[in-house]
Amino acid sequence: MFKQAVLPQVTWLKLPEKVKQAGWLNVLGKISLPLIGLCIFLMIWGGVAQNIDTSLGKFPGPTDVWQQAGNLISEHNAERERASAFYERQEKRNQARLEADPSYQPKIRPYTGSPTFFDQIWTSLYTVFVGFVVASVVAIPLGILCGLSQPVYTAVNPLIQLFKPVSPLAWLPLVTMIVSAVYVSENPIFAKSFLTSAFTVALCCLWPTLINTAVGVSSIPSDLVNVSRVLRLNALTHVIKIVLPSSFPMIFTGLRLSLGIGWMVLIAAEMLAQNPGLGKFVWDEFQNGSSESLARIMVAVLVIGMIGFALDRLMLLLQRKISWDKSVVLR
Repeated sequence: MFKQAVLPQVTWLKLPEKVKQAGWLNVLGKISLPLIGLCIFLMIWGGVAQNIDTSLGKFPGPTDVWQQAGNLISEHNAERERASAFYERQEKRNQARLEADPSYQPKIRPYTGSPTFFDQIWTSLYTVFVGFVVASVVAIPLGILCGLSQPVYTAVNPLIQLFKPVSPLAWLPLVTMIVSAVYVSENPIFAKSFLTSAFTVALCCLWPTLINTAVGVSSIPSDLVNVSRVLRLNALTHVIKIVLPSSFPMIFTGLRLSLGIGWMVLIAAEMLAQNPGLGKFVWDEFQNGSSESLARIMVAVLVIGMIGFALDRLMLLLQRKISWDKSVVLR
């Protein structure tokens, strides 16, 4: 009486396999396309480098740069071995003198060898971190104040627009003179060249954080402001509970921009201030004028780029960890 219904062929059981294949293809594309772009860049670089003659010889190609990178690693390891041997000799000498004279007070002299390439990387990271922290400590509170008060923003905005486009090369002589005049000590904790570089970085990476913080605070939804008024929150609680969480995405955008600008500014500041770091390394190699200098400078250029990329990824990961906005994409 009743005809058996003809059911359509079930195909959904094959869906997971298709999804799996699509996922693998997506991962393969994300890996292979950057590798293809990198290979094309290396081929163009190697071809162009052979046709460029400089006063120091041929412009270095990928092979020359790779060789100098290995040399810099070897130099670092050799310097570390010399430092270890230096301290071992001191320890043996002090031990022998203590055996001869138990009242002798051992003295450990620091190793005064020249900093290696990796030592200068660490110095640059430390310098940019200090400058970035100083700028953030100033910019975030001031940005919150500007975002909460229109009169304050109106008063501060001309200064922002005036000093934001100033080059670090213009700030550096002024900062150098101020540090030399103010920071006077017989036993200084920090070198003047370090302070000059750090404060120059702070002055240049101050503005993106300040502007983005002010914009983020002024864009807080009115509903949240009304809730704060209903609960009668005091000013400090309002900032901690309402303002900061709501403006975190914009604040982190400003911090990312500031850190990127600070890293670029640092290299120029270290060159001119002669503060040990990657900038000074580049300048010293340029002044050295050897046939290997260009390749070593190119190593530094690539390392500067990779560190800048890593710092940006680190800020993105920190934003995803702290901020309520999880939509930020690591690209």
